Amino acid sequence: MRILAIYRVLTVALGPLIVALLAVRRWRGKEDPRRFAERLGRASLPRPKTPLAWLHAASVGEAASLLALIDRLERERPGLALLVTTGTVTSAKLLGSRLQSGRTQHQFVPVDRPAYVGAFLAHWRPDLAIWVESELWPNLIAATQARGVPTILLNARISRRSYERWRRFPSLLQPLLQRFAVCLAQDAAQAARLNDLGATAETVGDLKSAAAPLPVDPAELERLRTAIGERPLWLAASTHPGEEEIAGKLHRSLKLQHAGLLTIVAPRHPARGDSLAAAFVGDGLTVARRSRGEAIAAGTDIYLADTLGEMGLLYRIAEIVFVGGSLTPVGGHNPVEPALLGCAILHGPDMTNCAAVARALDDAGGALQITGAVDLGTAIDRLLGDPEERQRRAAAAAAVAAHDNGVLDRILERLGPWLDRLAPRRAPTGNADNDRACA
Repeated sequence: MRILAIYRVLTVALGPLIVALLAVRRWRGKEDPRRFAERLGRASLPRPKTPLAWLHAASVGEAASLLALIDRLERERPGLALLVTTGTVTSAKLLGSRLQSGRTQHQFVPVDRPAYVGAFLAHWRPDLAIWVESELWPNLIAATQARGVPTILLNARISRRSYERWRRFPSLLQPLLQRFAVCLAQDAAQAARLNDLGATAETVGDLKSAAAPLPVDPAELERLRTAIGERPLWLAASTHPGEEEIAGKLHRSLKLQHAGLLTIVAPRHPARGDSLAAAFVGDGLTVARRSRGEAIAAGTDIYLADTLGEMGLLYRIAEIVFVGGSLTPVGGHNPVEPALLGCAILHGPDMTNCAAVARALDDAGGALQITGAVDLGTAIDRLLGDPEERQRRAAAAAAVAAHDNGVLDRILERLGPWLDRLAPRRAPTGNADNDRACA
Protein backbone atom coordinates (compact mmCIF):
# COMPACT_ATOMS: atom_id res chain seq x y z
CA MET A 1 0.00 0.00 0.00
CA ARG A 2 2.86 2.37 0.73
CA ILE A 3 4.22 1.86 -2.77
CA LEU A 4 0.84 2.75 -4.28
CA ALA A 5 0.72 5.91 -2.17
CA ILE A 6 4.18 6.95 -3.36
CA TYR A 7 3.16 6.31 -6.97
CA ARG A 8 0.04 8.43 -6.52
CA VAL A 9 2.06 11.33 -5.09
CA LEU A 10 4.55 11.12 -7.95
CA THR A 11 1.84 11.18 -10.63
CA VAL A 12 0.43 14.31 -9.02
CA ALA A 13 3.80 16.02 -8.65
CA LEU A 14 4.89 15.19 -12.20
CA GLY A 15 1.70 16.63 -13.67
CA PRO A 16 3.41 19.27 -15.85
CA LEU A 17 5.74 16.63 -17.34
CA ILE A 18 2.81 14.30 -18.07
CA VAL A 19 0.94 17.12 -19.78
CA ALA A 20 4.04 17.87 -21.88
CA LEU A 21 4.39 14.21 -22.90
CA LEU A 22 0.73 14.14 -23.92
CA ALA A 23 1.31 17.22 -26.06
CA VAL A 24 4.19 15.47 -27.80
CA ARG A 25 1.99 12.44 -28.44
CA ARG A 26 -0.67 14.67 -29.99
CA TRP A 27 1.93 16.29 -32.22
CA ARG A 28 3.17 12.86 -33.35
CA GLY A 29 -0.36 11.68 -34.20
CA LYS A 30 -0.53 9.18 -31.34
CA GLU A 31 -3.58 10.84 -29.80
CA ASP A 32 -6.94 11.62 -31.40
CA PRO A 33 -7.30 15.42 -31.18
CA ARG A 34 -11.10 15.20 -31.50
CA ARG A 35 -11.34 12.92 -28.48
CA PHE A 36 -8.32 14.05 -26.50
CA ALA A 37 -10.48 15.11 -23.55
CA GLU A 38 -11.21 11.43 -22.92
CA ARG A 39 -7.55 10.95 -22.03
CA LEU A 40 -8.10 13.54 -19.31
CA GLY A 41 -11.03 11.60 -17.93
CA ARG A 42 -13.75 13.72 -19.53
CA ALA A 43 -16.30 11.43 -21.17
CA SER A 44 -17.68 12.15 -24.64
CA LEU A 45 -20.69 9.82 -24.24
CA PRO A 46 -23.42 9.52 -21.61
CA ARG A 47 -23.40 6.63 -19.19
CA PRO A 48 -26.09 4.03 -19.94
CA LYS A 49 -28.79 3.69 -17.30
CA THR A 50 -28.36 -0.08 -17.04
CA PRO A 51 -25.60 -1.93 -15.11
CA LEU A 52 -22.23 -1.38 -16.78
CA ALA A 53 -19.30 -3.75 -17.26
CA TRP A 54 -16.07 -2.00 -18.17
CA LEU A 55 -13.41 -3.86 -20.17
CA HIS A 56 -9.94 -2.38 -20.65
CA ALA A 57 -7.53 -3.49 -23.39
CA ALA A 58 -4.23 -1.79 -24.04
CA SER A 59 -4.00 -1.81 -27.82
CA VAL A 60 -5.08 -3.46 -31.07
CA GLY A 61 -4.26 -7.08 -30.27
CA GLU A 62 -5.91 -7.05 -26.86
CA ALA A 63 -8.94 -5.19 -28.22
CA ALA A 64 -9.33 -7.70 -31.05
CA SER A 65 -9.21 -10.60 -28.59
CA LEU A 66 -12.17 -9.09 -26.74
CA LEU A 67 -14.52 -9.09 -29.72
CA ALA A 68 -15.73 -12.67 -29.29
CA LEU A 69 -16.35 -12.07 -25.58
CA ILE A 70 -18.22 -8.84 -26.34
CA ASP A 71 -20.40 -10.65 -28.86
CA ARG A 72 -21.34 -13.32 -26.32
CA LEU A 73 -22.06 -10.76 -23.59
CA GLU A 74 -24.26 -8.73 -25.93
CA ARG A 75 -26.25 -11.82 -26.86
CA GLU A 76 -26.47 -13.45 -23.45
CA ARG A 77 -26.78 -10.43 -21.15
CA PRO A 78 -29.28 -8.04 -22.77
CA GLY A 79 -29.58 -5.99 -19.58
CA LEU A 80 -25.86 -5.28 -19.41
CA ALA A 81 -24.18 -2.27 -21.01
CA LEU A 82 -20.51 -2.57 -22.03
CA LEU A 83 -17.75 0.03 -22.06
CA VAL A 84 -14.41 -0.77 -23.71
CA THR A 85 -11.38 1.45 -23.13
CA THR A 86 -8.10 1.37 -25.04
CA GLY A 87 -5.10 3.66 -25.21
CA THR A 88 -4.19 3.86 -28.90
CA VAL A 89 -5.67 5.50 -31.98
CA THR A 90 -5.41 2.29 -34.04
CA SER A 91 -7.34 0.27 -31.46
CA ALA A 92 -10.07 2.92 -31.41
CA LYS A 93 -10.37 2.71 -35.20
CA LEU A 94 -10.53 -1.08 -35.08
CA LEU A 95 -13.30 -1.09 -32.50
CA GLY A 96 -15.14 1.65 -34.37
CA SER A 97 -15.31 -0.61 -37.42
CA ARG A 98 -16.21 -3.79 -35.51
CA LEU A 99 -18.67 -2.64 -32.82
CA GLN A 100 -21.89 -2.26 -34.75
CA SER A 101 -24.65 -3.15 -32.29
CA GLY A 102 -24.64 0.10 -30.32
CA ARG A 103 -24.68 -1.91 -27.08
CA THR A 104 -20.95 -1.44 -26.53
CA GLN A 105 -19.31 1.98 -26.28
CA HIS A 106 -15.65 2.89 -26.65
CA GLN A 107 -13.64 5.52 -24.84
CA PHE A 108 -9.93 6.22 -24.54
CA VAL A 109 -8.56 5.18 -21.17
CA PRO A 110 -7.66 8.14 -18.95
CA VAL A 111 -3.99 8.86 -18.31
CA ASP A 112 -3.05 7.43 -14.91
CA ARG A 113 -3.23 10.65 -12.88
CA PRO A 114 -5.58 10.76 -9.88
CA ALA A 115 -7.61 13.72 -11.20
CA TYR A 116 -8.17 12.14 -14.62
CA VAL A 117 -8.96 8.73 -13.12
CA GLY A 118 -11.39 10.29 -10.65
CA ALA A 119 -13.28 12.14 -13.38
CA PHE A 120 -13.51 8.98 -15.49
CA LEU A 121 -14.86 6.83 -12.66
CA ALA A 122 -17.25 9.52 -11.41
CA HIS A 123 -18.90 9.63 -14.83
CA TRP A 124 -18.97 5.95 -15.80
CA ARG A 125 -19.52 4.38 -12.35
CA PRO A 126 -18.74 0.82 -13.57
CA ASP A 127 -20.30 -2.12 -11.77
CA LEU A 128 -17.60 -4.57 -12.90
CA ALA A 129 -14.07 -3.96 -14.26
CA ILE A 130 -12.14 -6.42 -16.42
CA TRP A 131 -8.54 -5.77 -17.46
CA VAL A 132 -7.16 -7.78 -20.36
CA GLU A 133 -3.64 -9.21 -20.57
CA SER A 134 -0.85 -7.09 -19.07
CA GLU A 135 -1.54 -3.36 -18.82
CA LEU A 136 -1.91 -2.43 -15.15
CA TRP A 137 -2.27 1.23 -14.18
CA PRO A 138 -1.92 1.56 -10.38
CA ASN A 139 -4.03 4.69 -9.84
CA LEU A 140 -6.80 3.39 -12.08
CA ILE A 141 -6.90 -0.02 -10.41
CA ALA A 142 -6.64 1.33 -6.86
CA ALA A 143 -9.33 3.97 -7.40
CA THR A 144 -11.65 1.45 -9.04
CA GLN A 145 -11.26 -0.98 -6.17
CA ALA A 146 -11.67 1.81 -3.61
CA ARG A 147 -15.16 2.33 -5.03
CA GLY A 148 -16.00 -1.29 -4.31
CA VAL A 149 -15.99 -2.32 -7.97
CA PRO A 150 -15.07 -6.00 -8.45
CA THR A 151 -11.95 -6.21 -10.64
CA ILE A 152 -10.91 -9.16 -12.78
CA LEU A 153 -7.69 -9.77 -14.69
CA LEU A 154 -8.46 -11.71 -17.89
CA ASN A 155 -6.10 -13.51 -20.25
CA ALA A 156 -3.26 -12.30 -18.07
CA ARG A 157 0.30 -12.64 -19.21
CA ILE A 158 3.72 -11.44 -18.17
CA SER A 159 6.79 -11.85 -20.34
CA ARG A 160 9.83 -13.64 -18.97
CA ARG A 161 11.79 -10.38 -19.10
CA SER A 162 9.12 -8.52 -17.12
CA TYR A 163 8.80 -11.42 -14.72
CA GLU A 164 12.50 -11.37 -13.92
CA ARG A 165 12.39 -7.60 -13.44
CA TRP A 166 9.36 -7.68 -11.13
CA ARG A 167 10.87 -10.50 -9.06
CA ARG A 168 13.52 -8.05 -7.88
CA PHE A 169 10.85 -5.66 -6.61
CA PRO A 170 7.91 -7.82 -5.50
CA SER A 171 6.43 -5.10 -3.29
CA LEU A 172 5.68 -2.99 -6.37
CA LEU A 173 3.39 -5.43 -8.18
CA GLN A 174 2.11 -7.65 -5.38
CA PRO A 175 -0.35 -5.10 -3.90
CA LEU A 176 -2.06 -4.77 -7.29
CA LEU A 177 -2.20 -8.46 -8.16
CA GLN A 178 -3.58 -9.49 -4.77
CA ARG A 179 -6.59 -7.20 -5.14
CA PHE A 180 -8.07 -8.88 -8.21
CA ALA A 181 -11.13 -10.99 -7.44
CA VAL A 182 -10.17 -13.37 -10.26
CA CYS A 183 -6.97 -13.70 -12.26
CA LEU A 184 -7.27 -15.89 -15.37
CA ALA A 185 -3.94 -16.43 -17.09
CA GLN A 186 -3.38 -17.34 -20.74
CA ASP A 187 -1.66 -20.61 -19.88
CA ALA A 188 -0.09 -22.54 -17.04
CA ALA A 189 3.33 -20.91 -17.47
CA GLN A 190 1.83 -17.44 -17.20
CA ALA A 191 -0.22 -18.50 -14.15
CA ALA A 192 2.92 -19.79 -12.43
CA ARG A 193 4.77 -16.51 -13.01
CA LEU A 194 1.86 -14.43 -11.78
CA ASN A 195 1.39 -16.59 -8.69
CA ASP A 196 5.07 -16.23 -7.87
CA LEU A 197 4.58 -12.45 -7.99
CA GLY A 198 1.66 -12.51 -5.57
CA ALA A 199 -1.44 -13.24 -7.65
CA THR A 200 -3.90 -16.09 -7.20
CA ALA A 201 -4.02 -17.09 -10.85
CA GLU A 202 -5.49 -20.00 -12.75
CA THR A 203 -5.88 -20.74 -16.44
CA VAL A 204 -8.87 -21.76 -18.52
CA GLY A 205 -7.21 -21.19 -21.90
CA ASP A 206 -6.18 -18.31 -24.12
CA LEU A 207 -8.97 -15.89 -25.05
CA LYS A 208 -7.37 -15.48 -28.47
CA SER A 209 -8.32 -19.11 -29.16
CA ALA A 210 -11.97 -18.08 -29.05
CA ALA A 211 -11.68 -15.74 -32.01
CA ALA A 212 -14.23 -16.11 -34.78
CA PRO A 213 -12.99 -15.86 -38.38
CA LEU A 214 -12.27 -12.24 -39.20
CA PRO A 215 -14.96 -10.58 -41.33
CA VAL A 216 -14.60 -9.72 -45.01
CA ASP A 217 -16.45 -7.84 -47.72
CA PRO A 218 -17.19 -10.59 -50.31
CA ALA A 219 -17.23 -8.13 -53.20
CA GLU A 220 -13.83 -6.72 -52.22
CA LEU A 221 -12.44 -10.22 -51.79
CA GLU A 222 -13.51 -11.13 -55.32
CA ARG A 223 -12.12 -7.87 -56.70
CA LEU A 224 -8.72 -8.40 -55.09
CA ARG A 225 -8.54 -12.04 -56.17
CA THR A 226 -9.26 -10.97 -59.74
CA ALA A 227 -6.56 -8.30 -59.59
CA ILE A 228 -3.96 -10.78 -58.34
CA GLY A 229 -4.94 -13.64 -60.64
CA GLU A 230 -2.71 -16.69 -60.49
CA ARG A 231 0.38 -14.92 -59.18
CA PRO A 232 2.23 -16.69 -56.33
CA LEU A 233 2.19 -14.64 -53.16
CA TRP A 234 2.87 -14.51 -49.45
CA LEU A 235 1.81 -12.16 -46.68
CA ALA A 236 3.92 -10.51 -44.00
CA ALA A 237 1.21 -9.68 -41.44
CA SER A 238 1.25 -7.18 -38.57
CA THR A 239 4.88 -6.35 -39.16
CA HIS A 240 7.11 -4.11 -37.07
CA PRO A 241 10.23 -2.06 -37.95
CA GLY A 242 12.94 -4.32 -39.36
CA GLU A 243 10.52 -7.00 -40.51
CA GLU A 244 9.39 -4.97 -43.54
CA GLU A 245 13.02 -4.59 -44.60
CA ILE A 246 13.40 -8.37 -44.40
CA ALA A 247 10.24 -8.83 -46.50
CA GLY A 248 11.58 -6.51 -49.20
CA LYS A 249 14.94 -8.26 -49.39
CA LEU A 250 13.31 -11.68 -49.48
CA HIS A 251 11.05 -10.58 -52.33
CA ARG A 252 14.06 -9.61 -54.45
CA SER A 253 15.61 -13.06 -54.05
CA LEU A 254 12.43 -15.15 -54.11
CA LYS A 255 11.06 -13.67 -57.32
CA LEU A 256 14.08 -15.11 -59.16
CA GLN A 257 12.72 -18.60 -58.41
CA HIS A 258 9.00 -17.74 -58.47
CA ALA A 259 8.08 -15.67 -61.50
CA GLY A 260 5.42 -13.05 -60.89
CA LEU A 261 5.77 -13.23 -57.10
CA LEU A 262 3.69 -10.72 -55.14
CA THR A 263 4.62 -9.88 -51.56
CA ILE A 264 1.90 -8.35 -49.40
CA VAL A 265 3.07 -6.35 -46.40
CA ALA A 266 0.51 -5.33 -43.75
CA PRO A 267 2.25 -3.19 -41.10
CA ARG A 268 0.89 -3.38 -37.59
CA HIS A 269 0.69 0.42 -37.58
CA PRO A 270 -0.64 1.65 -40.96
CA ALA A 271 0.47 5.22 -40.18
CA ARG A 272 3.96 4.08 -41.17
CA GLY A 273 2.78 3.64 -44.75
CA ASP A 274 4.57 6.69 -46.17
CA SER A 275 7.97 5.77 -44.76
CA LEU A 276 7.61 2.10 -45.72
CA ALA A 277 6.59 2.89 -49.28
CA ALA A 278 9.57 5.24 -49.63
CA ALA A 279 11.93 2.57 -48.29
CA PHE A 280 10.63 -0.09 -50.69
CA VAL A 281 10.88 2.26 -53.67
CA GLY A 282 14.38 3.22 -52.56
CA ASP A 283 15.30 -0.46 -52.79
CA GLY A 284 14.11 -0.58 -56.39
CA LEU A 285 10.78 -2.28 -55.71
CA THR A 286 7.47 -1.34 -57.31
CA VAL A 287 4.85 -0.59 -54.70
CA ALA A 288 1.04 -0.35 -54.78
CA ARG A 289 -0.55 1.14 -51.66
CA ARG A 290 -3.96 -0.03 -50.57
CA SER A 291 -4.63 3.10 -48.53
CA ARG A 292 -4.47 5.12 -51.76
CA GLY A 293 -6.51 2.71 -53.82
CA GLU A 294 -3.54 1.94 -56.10
CA ALA A 295 -4.14 -1.03 -58.38
CA ILE A 296 -1.98 -4.15 -58.44
CA ALA A 297 -0.26 -4.20 -61.81
CA ALA A 298 1.67 -7.00 -63.47
CA GLY A 299 4.93 -5.43 -62.35
CA THR A 300 3.93 -4.72 -58.75
CA ASP A 301 6.43 -6.20 -56.30
CA ILE A 302 4.97 -5.10 -52.97
CA TYR A 303 1.31 -4.60 -52.18
CA LEU A 304 1.45 -2.38 -49.10
CA ALA A 305 -1.74 -2.99 -47.14
CA ASP A 306 -1.44 0.15 -45.00
CA THR A 307 -5.06 0.07 -43.86
CA LEU A 308 -6.79 -1.03 -40.68
CA GLY A 309 -9.35 -3.75 -40.08
CA GLU A 310 -8.74 -5.71 -43.30
CA MET A 311 -6.78 -8.72 -42.08
CA GLY A 312 -9.80 -10.93 -42.77
CA LEU A 313 -9.46 -9.97 -46.43
CA LEU A 314 -5.69 -10.45 -46.56
CA TYR A 315 -5.67 -13.81 -44.78
CA ARG A 316 -8.23 -15.13 -47.26
CA ILE A 317 -6.00 -14.03 -50.14
CA ALA A 318 -2.75 -15.48 -48.82
CA GLU A 319 -1.99 -19.16 -48.28
CA ILE A 320 1.39 -18.41 -46.69
CA VAL A 321 1.53 -15.99 -43.75
CA PHE A 322 4.42 -14.75 -41.69
CA VAL A 323 3.15 -13.52 -38.30
CA GLY A 324 4.90 -10.26 -37.49
CA GLY A 325 6.25 -9.00 -34.21
CA SER A 326 8.04 -12.34 -33.82
CA LEU A 327 11.44 -11.50 -35.33
CA THR A 328 11.60 -8.41 -33.13
CA PRO A 329 11.21 -8.28 -29.33
CA VAL A 330 7.49 -7.56 -29.51
CA GLY A 331 6.11 -10.98 -28.58
CA GLY A 332 4.33 -11.90 -31.80
CA HIS A 333 0.70 -11.46 -32.80
CA ASN A 334 -2.32 -13.73 -32.83
CA PRO A 335 -1.69 -16.79 -35.08
CA VAL A 336 -5.25 -18.08 -34.58
CA GLU A 337 -6.62 -15.50 -37.01
CA PRO A 338 -4.70 -16.83 -40.07
CA ALA A 339 -5.14 -20.41 -38.83
CA LEU A 340 -8.92 -20.05 -38.99
CA LEU A 341 -8.70 -18.87 -42.60
CA GLY A 342 -6.69 -21.63 -44.24
CA CYS A 343 -3.13 -20.29 -44.01
CA ALA A 344 0.16 -22.06 -43.54
CA ILE A 345 1.87 -20.06 -40.79
CA LEU A 346 5.45 -18.99 -40.22
CA HIS A 347 6.65 -17.10 -37.17
CA GLY A 348 9.85 -16.04 -35.49
CA PRO A 349 11.22 -17.15 -32.11
CA ASP A 350 9.41 -14.54 -30.01
CA MET A 351 5.75 -15.55 -29.66
CA THR A 352 5.45 -14.86 -25.94
CA ASN A 353 2.16 -12.98 -26.40
CA CYS A 354 0.52 -16.20 -27.64
CA ALA A 355 2.96 -18.84 -26.43
CA ALA A 356 0.56 -21.72 -25.79
CA VAL A 357 -1.31 -21.32 -29.08
CA ALA A 358 1.91 -20.94 -31.07
CA ARG A 359 3.34 -24.06 -29.45
CA ALA A 360 0.20 -26.05 -30.26
CA LEU A 361 0.35 -24.91 -33.89
CA ASP A 362 4.04 -25.82 -34.11
CA ASP A 363 3.49 -29.25 -32.56
CA ALA A 364 0.65 -30.01 -34.98
CA GLY A 365 2.63 -28.91 -38.02
CA GLY A 366 0.31 -25.99 -38.73
CA ALA A 367 3.02 -23.45 -38.05
CA LEU A 368 6.75 -23.41 -38.49
CA GLN A 369 9.13 -21.43 -36.31
CA ILE A 370 11.94 -19.73 -38.17
CA THR A 371 15.03 -18.17 -36.64
CA GLY A 372 15.77 -15.27 -38.96
CA ALA A 373 15.63 -13.80 -42.44
CA VAL A 374 17.52 -16.61 -44.20
CA ASP A 375 15.39 -19.27 -42.52
CA LEU A 376 12.21 -17.37 -43.41
CA GLY A 377 13.24 -17.14 -47.06
CA THR A 378 13.97 -20.86 -47.20
CA ALA A 379 10.58 -21.71 -45.69
CA ILE A 380 8.65 -19.41 -48.04
CA ASP A 381 10.53 -20.78 -51.04
CA ARG A 382 9.64 -24.35 -50.06
CA LEU A 383 5.96 -23.57 -49.40
CA LEU A 384 5.60 -21.63 -52.64
CA GLY A 385 6.93 -24.63 -54.53
CA ASP A 386 5.01 -27.32 -52.67
CA PRO A 387 1.20 -26.89 -52.73
CA GLU A 388 0.71 -30.17 -50.88
CA GLU A 389 2.78 -29.03 -47.92
CA ARG A 390 0.95 -25.68 -47.90
CA GLN A 391 -2.40 -27.44 -47.76
CA ARG A 392 -1.23 -29.91 -45.14
CA ARG A 393 0.03 -27.17 -42.85
CA ALA A 394 -3.07 -25.05 -43.41
CA ALA A 395 -5.34 -27.96 -42.51
CA ALA A 396 -3.32 -28.68 -39.37
CA ALA A 397 -3.49 -25.03 -38.34
CA ALA A 398 -7.26 -24.92 -38.88
CA ALA A 399 -7.70 -28.05 -36.74
CA VAL A 400 -5.75 -26.49 -33.86
CA ALA A 401 -7.71 -23.25 -34.13
CA ALA A 402 -11.01 -25.12 -33.95
CA HIS A 403 -9.94 -27.47 -31.16
CA ASP A 404 -10.19 -25.15 -28.16
CA ASN A 405 -13.41 -23.37 -29.03
CA GLY A 406 -14.68 -24.02 -25.51
CA VAL A 407 -12.34 -21.46 -23.92
CA LEU A 408 -14.98 -18.73 -24.10
CA ASP A 409 -17.48 -20.95 -22.30
CA ARG A 410 -14.97 -21.56 -19.53
CA ILE A 411 -14.19 -17.85 -19.20
CA LEU A 412 -17.87 -16.94 -19.02
CA GLU A 413 -18.45 -19.65 -16.44
CA ARG A 414 -15.78 -18.07 -14.21
CA LEU A 415 -17.23 -14.60 -14.77
CA GLY A 416 -20.76 -15.87 -14.15
CA PRO A 417 -21.09 -14.99 -10.43
CA TRP A 418 -20.30 -11.33 -11.09
CA LEU A 419 -22.33 -11.10 -14.29
CA ASP A 420 -25.35 -12.74 -12.67
CA ARG A 421 -25.47 -10.00 -10.05
CA LEU A 422 -25.68 -7.34 -12.76
CA ALA A 423 -27.87 -8.81 -15.50
CA PRO A 424 -29.59 -12.21 -15.79
CA ARG A 425 -28.50 -14.50 -18.58
CA ARG A 426 -30.94 -14.64 -21.48
CA ALA A 427 -32.98 -17.83 -21.42
CA PRO A 428 -32.90 -20.07 -24.53
CA THR A 429 -35.47 -18.92 -27.07
CA GLY A 430 -35.95 -22.17 -28.97
CA ASN A 431 -34.45 -20.57 -32.07
CA ALA A 432 -31.31 -22.52 -32.96
CA ASP A 433 -29.60 -19.58 -34.65
CA ASN A 434 -30.19 -17.27 -31.70
CA ASP A 435 -29.29 -19.86 -29.08
CA ARG A 436 -26.12 -21.19 -30.68
CA ALA A 437 -23.91 -18.58 -29.03
CA CYS A 438 -25.54 -19.25 -25.67
CA ALA A 439 -25.00 -23.01 -25.64
